[in-house]
Amino acid sequence: MSNVNANLLEVSALWARQTPALRGIVLMCLSTLAFSIMHGLVRFVSEVLPPFQIAFFRNIFGLAFLLPLLMRSRFAILRTQRIGLHALRGVINIVAMLMFFTALSISPLAKVTALSFTAPIFMAILAVLVLGERFRVYRWLAIMAGFMGMLIILRPGLVAIDTGALLVTGSALLWAVAMVVIKILSRTESSLTIVAYMGIFLGVFSVFPALWVWQPFGLVTLGWMVLIGLFGTIAQMSLSQSLKETDPTALMPFDFLKLIWTALIGAWFFAEIPDIYTWIGAAVIFASGLFIALRERQAKQGIPLDPGPLG
Repeated sequence: MSNVNANLLEVSALWARQTPALRGIVLMCLSTLAFSIMHGLVRFVSEVLPPFQIAFFRNIFGLAFLLPLLMRSRFAILRTQRIGLHALRGVINIVAMLMFFTALSISPLAKVTALSFTAPIFMAILAVLVLGERFRVYRWLAIMAGFMGMLIILRPGLVAIDTGALLVTGSALLWAVAMVVIKILSRTESSLTIVAYMGIFLGVFSVFPALWVWQPFGLVTLGWMVLIGLFGTIAQMSLSQSLKETDPTALMPFDFLKLIWTALIGAWFFAEIPDIYTWIGAAVIFASGLFIALRERQAKQGIPLDPGPLG
């Protein structure tokens, strides 16, 4: 046991000696891998259980991991004056999650992942419409490019648009709406309070959809759902900590790893080979989202943008 403790201390010291940027990148890569494994497990378990029921257990196990944090603070982090806005965010999140899990159950993993990259594009538009942020020509062009990437993947008029593609696109839009609500909440609420209420409301709001489609299952299936909860929690915690370590724009390029991981998982376990349009469209969507994030970072830091009315 002493050797194990010594090794853990050595690893902890080595981790502490790394730069915040490197720690953030490593955690971001871990997050993308954990998310991809969770999505693959959702796809696998959806062969025997409805996606709504899987989402319920994902949220219940997530809430179980959250309870120690709530108890340690003696539930002080639940103090809020904006319970209604937290509930609204919970409703939006649960609908987005149910749509996304359903899409995972009926569409190729890589395609779902590629289309999920549209969330920052929708977020940019909502930031203008709801938060009153101002964009110049370059960022509007990036938004248009993002939608072009989506059209490359969907190819409407050339191939039939499947239900899964529509669900994941709708889910991305709802995630963007939820992010706007989070931005509003962050003006008065701590990140811990926002996360705590998300876990609580997701757990509560997923009960009735799960009961509506409930199917009996065995211990083996329960074990798979525990893994879904575990990898989902690892992904969320790694992502949250990576954002604390370094600037989000330094991490965004590594988010594209999700497409690599899900393509490998889809090919190996489900015989799904992404077509060239998925890769091209995903690259266009991701590049446009990255560009928007970089321009926002420049604007916030007061870095001079390109001369003239463009920006």
